[in-house]
Amino acid sequence: MGLDNVAVAWPRTGRFYEPIPPAEFADFAELAQAPDTAAPTAELAGHIAKTGAVRAAAYTELVDLLLGLDGVLYATDAAAEDEDPVIDPDGCAWIAGGLERFVASHGRHGDTVTFDTVATVLREALAGSRLADSQLRWLEGRLDALRDRHGTTPQWRYPLSELAVLARFYRRCADRGFAVYADA
Repeated sequence: MGLDNVAVAWPRTGRFYEPIPPAEFADFAELAQAPDTAAPTAELAGHIAKTGAVRAAAYTELVDLLLGLDGVLYATDAAAEDEDPVIDPDGCAWIAGGLERFVASHGRHGDTVTFDTVATVLREALAGSRLADSQLRWLEGRLDALRDRHGTTPQWRYPLSELAVLARFYRRCADRGFAVYADA
């Protein structure tokens, strides 16, 4: 199942959300064309520059784990049955902030994000918290839920720069007052 997160005008005027012109993301093309950019990062940045959207399906489990909720990129927590699946600019800022903090914390673990490095970064972040024991138990439960019945972990392999571009998309939406429509 596909999921696109499309930058749209906020608030909605009329019956439908108006997509933001891709020109608002034109600077992402520079990153996509840089010779030292990892291929997945270049692909994501190029897609954002051309469409003003993110193919979000590849990131849903990771973002849900990092932010501690389910369906974040589907906008399911924000949208009741009678509401549109939209992440408002404040929600975009929250997503961007979580991703930015993760990218900054992951740096010392290398340039490749895997299930194991995500678990390590999150454990380190929670270890010094006020309720560390209960939060670490919660985290271990979330990590176990992502494993299949044979104990196999998700085969995540993202360049850290790709997640930085993902964060930049949501930060751009937040900073310019755009919302994101979850088009599933």
